[in-house]
Amino acid sequence: MSALPSGRQPDYVVKSDFAYAVVRDRILSNEYPPGASFNQAHLAAELGISTTPLREALRKLQTEGLVELGAHRDAIITRLSVEEARDLLEMRLALDPLAAGLAAQRRTRDDIAQIRAASEIHALPGHPSLDQLVRHRRFHQTIYRAAHNDVLIATLDALWDKSDRYRLAALRRNRDDEELQQKDAEHHELMMCVIAGDSDGASEVMRRHIQSSLGATATRLLSEDADL
Repeated sequence: MSALPSGRQPDYVVKSDFAYAVVRDRILSNEYPPGASFNQAHLAAELGISTTPLREALRKLQTEGLVELGAHRDAIITRLSVEEARDLLEMRLALDPLAAGLAAQRRTRDDIAQIRAASEIHALPGHPSLDQLVRHRRFHQTIYRAAHNDVLIATLDALWDKSDRYRLAALRRNRDDEELQQKDAEHHELMMCVIAGDSDGASEVMRRHIQSSLGATATRLLSEDADL
């Protein structure tokens, strides 16, 4: 998840969108780790923009809880917290099973085709590649989309975004073969339940999937660190 090289701006209409994408990518890839700071003027010069669109981008990231802005010219990357990890886990335990159950009820032929196409994945290993992360998210998104509830989809997409740093923090430890095989089996079982129209089964599989997810692991690890 490395950021774009300096000077290579994609075709963003608004410079603040470009700055937002670059800084967010660096945060989620841990190039800017929790607690780190950077000078806004230096970053603006690196990106080839003024500080005004950069500040706009940083304010958006601040509303997402990713950066802290003070009176000075430095921005600080928000630290991970056990409270936020727990809150995200609780929300996903409530909403992901709901989405899976609705997907089993409402999936269309096109949804099924999309789910099958996205199911060629393996559980995320320690230090995953960008492609592995994208594929993992795409599979879950096909389940969300099949629920055909726009408010629920948007909420889960936002939760996924906020969970990314915690997911990556959990992946800094290696997962054993048994855990990887379990997650692969859950992905397959979830797909089959949705395709079969088994709403209760899909909800239950998704609940188990979240209970042993990377977000749950991050919550536990952060809690253990807080107890030291």
